[in-house]
Amino acid sequence: MTRYPLLAALAASVAAGSLLAGCGGDDGGDVAAAPPPPPPVIATEVPASAAASDAALEAFAIALARTETGEPLMLDNITTLPASETEEPIAL
Repeated sequence: MTRYPLLAALAASVAAGSLLAGCGGDDGGDVAAAPPPPPPVIATEVPASAAASDAALEAFAIALARTETGEPLMLDNITTLPASETEEPIAL
């Protein structure tokens, strides 16, 4: 038994507090923020691969971003647009 029980309890609580303070969790300060994604590429002309078939042209057109202020697409790479008498029309 100790002579000074209050002093012993105080010393034990200071020691426990010191140990617990060193066991603090990770605050996440070391984690680097992910860079923002690059802006979408704005198409300025229709690629020649889009004229390979009706499906390729449809896929290209669907993938275009909708815009009210964009410039018209150039058709410099396209000599003829795909046309087929046997394929079904694309549903709208």
